[in-house]
Amino acid sequence: MNEPNDRAQAPVIVARADHPISRSMIAGSALKVLYRLKDGGYQGFLVGGCVRDLLIGIEPKDFDVATDARPEEIRRLFRNCRLIGRRFRLAHIRFGQQIIEVATFRAAGAPMAPEPDLDGITEEDEVQSPDEGPLLDDEGDVNGNVADPDDPDGFDRAHDDRGRLLRDNVYGSIDQDVWRRDFTCNALYYSIEDFSIWDYVGGVEDVKARTLRLIGDPETRYREDPVRMLRAVRFQAKLGFSLHEGTREPLGRLASLLDGIPPARLLDEFQKLFLAGFGQRAFELLREHGLLEHLFPATAAWLAGEKDGMAMRLIQAGLANTDRRVAEGKSVTPMFLFAVLLFGPVTAAAQKRFETGMHPGQAIADAVDEVVAAQNRRIGIPKRFSIPMRELLALQPRFHRREGRRALAFLGHPRFRAAYDFLVLRAEAGNEDPAVARWWTEIQSLPPDAQRERAGAEPAGEGPHEGGPPRRRRRRRGGRRHRAPATEG
Repeated sequence: MNEPNDRAQAPVIVARADHPISRSMIAGSALKVLYRLKDGGYQGFLVGGCVRDLLIGIEPKDFDVATDARPEEIRRLFRNCRLIGRRFRLAHIRFGQQIIEVATFRAAGAPMAPEPDLDGITEEDEVQSPDEGPLLDDEGDVNGNVADPDDPDGFDRAHDDRGRLLRDNVYGSIDQDVWRRDFTCNALYYSIEDFSIWDYVGGVEDVKARTLRLIGDPETRYREDPVRMLRAVRFQAKLGFSLHEGTREPLGRLASLLDGIPPARLLDEFQKLFLAGFGQRAFELLREHGLLEHLFPATAAWLAGEKDGMAMRLIQAGLANTDRRVAEGKSVTPMFLFAVLLFGPVTAAAQKRFETGMHPGQAIADAVDEVVAAQNRRIGIPKRFSIPMRELLALQPRFHRREGRRALAFLGHPRFRAAYDFLVLRAEAGNEDPAVARWWTEIQSLPPDAQRERAGAEPAGEGPHEGGPPRRRRRRRGGRRHRAPATEG
């Protein structure tokens, strides 16, 4: 049932009485969009992940809409509408802080094309250069649906020599749009007309069975867009679904296709995999399916070669900590996870520098630069993450200095808190003496006088020189400065 054909296949219509989705479960702003499209004479459907999530009892993060209205027609209906994207135009309809994304149905000029799974397209997509490769949608998939219907050059589709889809442009109907989506569970349409669900590909049954199944031939779909392999892992980790055998089997064989994906796009996928509350499970699945070595080759090699399991314990602890912070609504940063995932390779690179007598902090900083330069060939790490990561790791040796004023001054360092959190994580994983982490934990809770006593530091203004001769003022280097002679005139 989930194979496309030349003629439109009639959907299975799941009546309102036969599914659990009520309008009370749908955001009011999404309902306003659907009803205005309907009143304007257009079709309007909730589509994709929001329908899937409502079926399994998860509150959707976003509500996305698909319609037969063209982007310009959508803009005429909504004064609060902004069109974004060049190749595939999306309508952003703003209601306060909430944005409802509306996409026009795309045609199936050929059977298989990437899906616009509309969960958060970024403004960067608007200004993407033609030299940067195919435009990406919200989920990092390749966008289509861009051509002017009167432009014969617009109705085309292009692949590279490995089968990756580069261009795919044309509007269509719902009967065609469904074949452009990737997984059956994401290809469900909720109709505002009669509150039914339209299912062309057996998605409702797959949701009930908690099965993740690609639409069409899996190998073709992965070759069209290799990032679909990461999407499969992400949905498996997020939803707890199992992969259908046909969807799972090609992963190991085709994993190397990820090597050709732009590093910036893989950074986006990294954040979706590891900063959404299911990073620990996602990491396990990446290793299980043979994908990790194509995202973090140095880390995968380090894990394969270590004997004591310390690096793996550090990664598991770091991911568990991040997942816990997400669940508690606390902030998380990719910088910290990059430090966790790359700590093993950085340690190996720093050790070579230690052996030459280089200062520990400098050795670690240089090692970070070396490892990040290699990692950037796979997942691009922006400087806003790599620079603070470098500082965090280079500060680790300072925790061994627990005496004197320098120890107290370290408490006020701008990166102290992040570096301390990483120290605690290392102690939990067996990479650091727990007594060191315990000392720094305890001193933070003490009042200033007790902190000075614990560190053996004297209060400011006191010291061996008290009561003795005054200190000689240090002379400024370069000798006394002379005023320039006044100019005449």
